Amino acid sequence: MAPWGKRLAGVRGVLLDISGVLYDSGAGGGTAIAGSVEAVARLKRSRLKVRFCTNESQKSRAELVGQLRRLGFDISEGEVTAPAPAACQILKERGLRPYLLIHDGVRSEFDQIDTSNPNCVVIADAGESFSYQNMNNAFQVLMELENPVLISLGKGRYYKETSGLMLDVGPYMKALEYACGIKAEVVGKPSPEFFKSALQAIGVEAHQAQ
Repeated sequence: MAPWGKRLAGVRGVLLDISGVLYDSGAGGGTAIAGSVEAVARLKRSRLKVRFCTNESQKSRAELVGQLRRLGFDISEGEVTAPAPAACQILKERGLRPYLLIHDGVRSEFDQIDTSNPNCVVIADAGESFSYQNMNNAFQVLMELENPVLISLGKGRYYKETSGLMLDVGPYMKALEYACGIKAEVVGKPSPEFFKSALQAIGVEAHQAQ
């Protein structure tokens, strides 16, 4: 295998996933994946620009960063690209007032968003809040709109915690798509715009990043 420096020839920046790459979430703050703390530290000592990309939608960026720092990672909130802030920007730009089907842990990210008289739905990994009542509320909001808008913070099928595999937002997003006959707008991975915003944050072109 080519030396580390040779493999990164022409690369100016690195985008790093978090959950399942740097750590496995779970009770007690989760666990760092072997070698990940050292790998991040090595990247940060290099000439490369580093950006952390996550579809985490059960924690605010502040909570996520605090958890990662406790596990030994050198990371700040300003280095993280996450779907909730990106969704808030879209909501503000388009004058949208969401019905929020989200986890309480990420609700603080939407504190500045008007949620009265909803004219769209924002869905995320809501965990225990994925009740029939809450899903039906979201369904009813969408069905009453002339031009329904469903914004999903990711579309993953499942993710890994220390206790095992967990259902992600994707299956619930698909249920609303099917019931309402609409297509969700995905904010977060694998949306190209999500990665473009991460690259713009570090001033790196796509062909210069890994």
